[in-house]
Amino acid sequence: MVYVNNLIMRFGNRVLFQDINLKLDRHKRYGLIGANGAGKTTFLKILCGQIDEYEGDISIENGAKVGVLGQNQFAFEEYTIMDAVLYGNKRLYDAIKEKELLYATGDFEDDAVNDRLAELEVISVEEDPTYEYDVNIAKILENVGIPASKHYDLMSSLDSADKFKVLLAQVLYPKPDVLFLDEPTNNLDIETISWLENELQRHEGTMVVISHDRHFLNAVVTNILDVDYQKIREFTGTYDDWYIAANVIAKQQELGNAKKEKEKEELEAFVRRFSANASKAKQATSRQRKLDKLVIDDIKPSSRRDPSIVFKAKRVMGDEALNLVNINHSYGDNEVLKDINLKFDPDEKVALIGPNGAGKTTLVKIIMEEMKPTSGEVHWGATVENSYFPQDTADTIKGKGTLYDWLRGFDPKRDIAEIRNCLGRMLFNGEQQEKSVVSISGGEKHRMMLSKMMLEGGNFLVLDEPSNHLDLEAIIALGEALLNFKGNVICVSHDRELLDAFANRIIEIHADGSLTDFKGSYEEYAEAKVSGRI
Repeated sequence: MVYVNNLIMRFGNRVLFQDINLKLDRHKRYGLIGANGAGKTTFLKILCGQIDEYEGDISIENGAKVGVLGQNQFAFEEYTIMDAVLYGNKRLYDAIKEKELLYATGDFEDDAVNDRLAELEVISVEEDPTYEYDVNIAKILENVGIPASKHYDLMSSLDSADKFKVLLAQVLYPKPDVLFLDEPTNNLDIETISWLENELQRHEGTMVVISHDRHFLNAVVTNILDVDYQKIREFTGTYDDWYIAANVIAKQQELGNAKKEKEKEELEAFVRRFSANASKAKQATSRQRKLDKLVIDDIKPSSRRDPSIVFKAKRVMGDEALNLVNINHSYGDNEVLKDINLKFDPDEKVALIGPNGAGKTTLVKIIMEEMKPTSGEVHWGATVENSYFPQDTADTIKGKGTLYDWLRGFDPKRDIAEIRNCLGRMLFNGEQQEKSVVSISGGEKHRMMLSKMMLEGGNFLVLDEPSNHLDLEAIIALGEALLNFKGNVICVSHDRELLDAFANRIIEIHADGSLTDFKGSYEEYAEAKVSGRI
């Protein structure tokens, strides 16, 4: 349904990708993956027509309806939530709004008005044969967590997370033939992500999706488009299938080159030995020609680089870690946390989960004493040295200095080599370490915060949505680092792969303020919920 022919994309002198030829078929769901900066979003924007400065041709099957997940959360501020979703089918939206205007102000004695109403009715029937657009939209909105009581409120009344949910509902409602989605799980809680997976599994057209959620990709996609080596290579299967295949290919290349190197060495030795011998001259010449033709394929270094995240506690924790006693918190009349009593023992690694708005970040801020609860107490163990990853790193990482300066500011006596080594572990090379803090991206700020935590050497790590803005390789590295860490962890995240990598205790805060406290992995918790054991 989507055809890519001889595509070349450049930014100045830099070639992002070139000679791309792809046919994206109906009934296939493509996961678009690659390192940050490899060109995933650029390629997606080219496919959906948002970028037109490229070489080559992009075509979409005639008559195919195209849906693109919007990224501008403020584009529909004066629309009702219901109308913002209906706008996803622009033809139906325009027809309904014109009908409403004519019924309110039109002269029904005028044949032109009646003729126009008839035309609009035809359009409405073509786009909504069952006359159930409002029912269908309401169902989608409720599934993404927008209650019916808000459906006719203005978009401007919603917070950013809920605005994104409405944009997701907007692109799903018309059931487009071709669906382009850039990070659709952002700002979604685990329950909503699960619903989205089920919806996308039933998509019958063509879909291309960018996501850093490995679990989501495995659940949804049938094919992988890997942006690397200035190419976009297609693999059949899920993300895990691709990961295995890519490593096998790399190993085969490595072994193939090793075999050629050995053959080349043998040929060179033969030529040296027999080139002076007349009786062997013909044979030596033949071997020389073969040697000249032998090309040792360079194994190109992937654009992906795995960060090396290692958390080492400077101090061993004693017998007490953290106690929360009768924590309650309200925002005005809205009671978010009710009678929270939790004890965290040494070496526990806790995943803190729950729907958006349930109070996870509020609880984390209370734990870190950034916010005072309405009532209750926080008791840290005497030997605890905590280290904190806030949800919004932009509020923390600021100033006019370099990355190196920002880190050194927390401990001016710290060894220079240690700071630079820590930045290097998070993929900041020597030149990048001299970048200004104000110029770095959201993903780079997250890596900076992880660098700070590694240098701090705390024995109790508290992280609020650390996987936002990180690519898949960094998320996997973070999960391994938290698993291997000798200390305590409390981590808020919607990334199920990350949570399942390290957690040995799951605490879910429900929308009504109640808690479920489960000892075990996230996978065990999910199985217990499905079976009704909790």
